[in-house]
Amino acid sequence: MISNQILQNTIDGLKNIARVEFCIMDVDGKEVASTADMGSRASAVAEFAASVADSQEIQGYQFFKIFDDQILEYVLVTAGAGEDSYMIGKLAAFQIQSLVTAYKERLDKDNFVKNLLLDNLLLVDIYSRSKKLHIQTDVPRAVLIVEAPGGRDSNVLEMARNYFSGNSKDFVTEVDENNVIIVKELSEADRAKEMDRTAKQLWGFLKKEGIRDGRIAYGTVIQEIKEVSRSYKEARMALDVGKIFFGEREIIAYSELGIGRLIYQLPLPLCKMFIREIFGVRSPDEFDEETLGTIYKFFENSLNVSETSRQLFIHRNTLVYRLDKLQKSTGLDLRVFEDAITFKIALMVVKYMKYMETTDF
Repeated sequence: MISNQILQNTIDGLKNIARVEFCIMDVDGKEVASTADMGSRASAVAEFAASVADSQEIQGYQFFKIFDDQILEYVLVTAGAGEDSYMIGKLAAFQIQSLVTAYKERLDKDNFVKNLLLDNLLLVDIYSRSKKLHIQTDVPRAVLIVEAPGGRDSNVLEMARNYFSGNSKDFVTEVDENNVIIVKELSEADRAKEMDRTAKQLWGFLKKEGIRDGRIAYGTVIQEIKEVSRSYKEARMALDVGKIFFGEREIIAYSELGIGRLIYQLPLPLCKMFIREIFGVRSPDEFDEETLGTIYKFFENSLNVSETSRQLFIHRNTLVYRLDKLQKSTGLDLRVFEDAITFKIALMVVKYMKYMETTDF
């Protein structure tokens, strides 16, 4: 059902244009929205609602019926008698009727998209409801998730709807209070590039609107509407994995998760066993800050000793000494690719374990 605030905004706008007072009431005569006090009209509204007339003049006021799917939903009351008042009221009733119909259609699509994202529809229902709602089923789409700091209070949902309002083929909704979801239809040949550009432009828009602490994640491109839930699940995973392994990134794609995607799906007992078998009781992130800084810089430079020592502003022999010392304490030589991979994975596993242990699901 359309909100009372939207109805109030509508008749306020109509009053400013037509210089006529309006009041919208429900079928029981209770005021829903009004531009002026028109007194108690409950009995007149009930009498009019029970009649077969679509409009009627009663005691110097014009009454008009507004339907929702052939069911009487509201009665519009316009102040003043005569032809001019009738015509203005008729136009206002048509405007509100169109608004109710459009809102209902959007609500129907919104519910459909929500159920589609959550995998709550049978395959036959997906295609039958898509046809009924005039939604094309065989076009490329992808799902973006905007993490909304502050939940619904942040107004990110309305910001996103305003941003995508120019394209009726895109859907903007939410399935919880923390995230806004966009099902984006794609048109360009390079769809991955289009998604990246869309995410960056949307984030730039949100930052201008005052959003600073959120992030955007998106899934892979799908070709059929039945696969939208898969892209949504990928985007959800990208959002979580991004927090663990790419904390500095504001935008993260599922395709960029790499090995982090695999680690995220490991059970915690298996992770603990892996760390214990390699390092014993010690955790690989418990080394001093200098050692850890050296390790991360060494990985960043693809195990290149010369480049790492240059960026750390230390002598090559000093770096070699640190690597030798690390080898003695762990049994892993980071200059050997296989040992480096083991250590790198171990660091990521520990980061994942800490995230899972501190996150309340």
